[in-house]
Amino acid sequence: MNIKEAKAYIKDTIKIYLARDEYGEYKIPVSKQRPIFMVGAPGIGKTAVMEQLAEEMGIALVSYSMTHHTRQSALGLPFIKKKEYGGQEYDVSEYTMSEIISTVYDTMETSGIREGILFLDEINCVSETLAPSMLEFLQYKTFGRHQVPEGWIIVTAGNPKEYNRGVREFDVATLDRLKVMTVEPDFAVWREYALDKGICGSVTGFLQANTEYFYHIETTVKGRSYVTARGWEDLSRIISMYEENKITVDYGLVSQYIRNENIARRFLAYYELYNKYKNDYAPEEILSGNSSDDIIRKAKAASFDERLALMGVLLDYVTADIREVVDVTCYIEELLTRLMTVKGSSNISVALEDEERKCQISMDKLEAAGSLSSEKKQLLKRVRNTLNEMRCSLLNHGDSSFEDSSCKDNSAMHGDNGFAIVKSVYDKELDNMKALEKEVGGRLEALFCFVEDAFGDGQEMLVLVSELTENSYSAKYISMFGCSSYSKYSERLMVSDRKTQLDKRIKMQEKYPEQLET
Repeated sequence: MNIKEAKAYIKDTIKIYLARDEYGEYKIPVSKQRPIFMVGAPGIGKTAVMEQLAEEMGIALVSYSMTHHTRQSALGLPFIKKKEYGGQEYDVSEYTMSEIISTVYDTMETSGIREGILFLDEINCVSETLAPSMLEFLQYKTFGRHQVPEGWIIVTAGNPKEYNRGVREFDVATLDRLKVMTVEPDFAVWREYALDKGICGSVTGFLQANTEYFYHIETTVKGRSYVTARGWEDLSRIISMYEENKITVDYGLVSQYIRNENIARRFLAYYELYNKYKNDYAPEEILSGNSSDDIIRKAKAASFDERLALMGVLLDYVTADIREVVDVTCYIEELLTRLMTVKGSSNISVALEDEERKCQISMDKLEAAGSLSSEKKQLLKRVRNTLNEMRCSLLNHGDSSFEDSSCKDNSAMHGDNGFAIVKSVYDKELDNMKALEKEVGGRLEALFCFVEDAFGDGQEMLVLVSELTENSYSAKYISMFGCSSYSKYSERLMVSDRKTQLDKRIKMQEKYPEQLET
């Protein structure tokens, strides 16, 4: 299965394991809840999936890489305890609580969330001294004398032995107590993730044209070379920073992430060509609706590969714009929700301060639970900062030279007058969002016009519509604000696709009538 399918299975398993009966007991007893064991190549996204699940399900996450643990840190340290048996006192060996178990309890105390995922990575690569204890843990959910708290689902992961020399094979008795999932690399699934995460178009475009390079491990005379999904994502991130700081991307940089000389050089050649198209086709002119006849003629005459690369460049620009609009819209919605709580308060300043505090508490709890995504963190920080700005505007009404530290509660304004000042700040934010949406909507329509002028409704238009449909941000944008050109072409291309499929079916029926239902 691919990582997307594995995520769905794990999510369903967690829901079932956490289901309770009318008496508050888990419907599947903890002793019968098999730990999940994901086996997959390194860098495939196993850890990222755990973080996504924790956030989506509102539960906590504690993650550990078991290769970093010794027997003492995993099981706890021994100490002597005196116990009495049959009237006689004895010295008995006990163990302090395992670091892993204590972290679970700390997470529950700090976040207030009682259920979660205990994720142990590289479970089959532990040291020889720890291996017997790990097998016991998988069977009985205990580290030393201490058991994993109820409500915590155990998910483990490991690499196949061909990827890691330190792998220890589990015996059948152990495997028979686990839910085993074998996860394979799948570019189509990763591409969905890449579109949502804003992986740069040079990376996705190169891999779209060379899917065989997405995941590649081989042994050469120089040693083992490898390319992983993690490598491509990290390369995309560093390329973005290099471009932002106007630093040249060269083979030396690429080879630090793509550990295969041939693939690294091929990507660099594509990257340089990708940037050449940026200069040749002037994407900003196209998206502003000012593409020249020369650019349109050049696009028409381009090879198919060049056209696809150009579409990647243009989509890179417009999807970044769309993502910004969606993020700002989510921020406005969150801000409005909190302001509706403030409205009607007798002391607007105190109510705003209370909402600021709630934002911070929410961030702190989610962070302590290990389920705070970077997107959610940025959203809450932005809302919190705007609430602070509103409060300071309110408290310093009439004085534009204030600093945050000068806010004083005794200058607060009350009731409707106070809320009107707060609303003016909100209205400004809303106007900015509307202006941004209008600008991006115009750029999107200009992109459709250019593709129509240069390529008609051919493969390039299909690529545009497909990319906008598959990207969750652009799909959300279109559902919220609409796009007439997208609606027109998606409907037209879908009708065309259905007609093509029908034609194929008719031809097949004529050729093999006995094999098809009427």
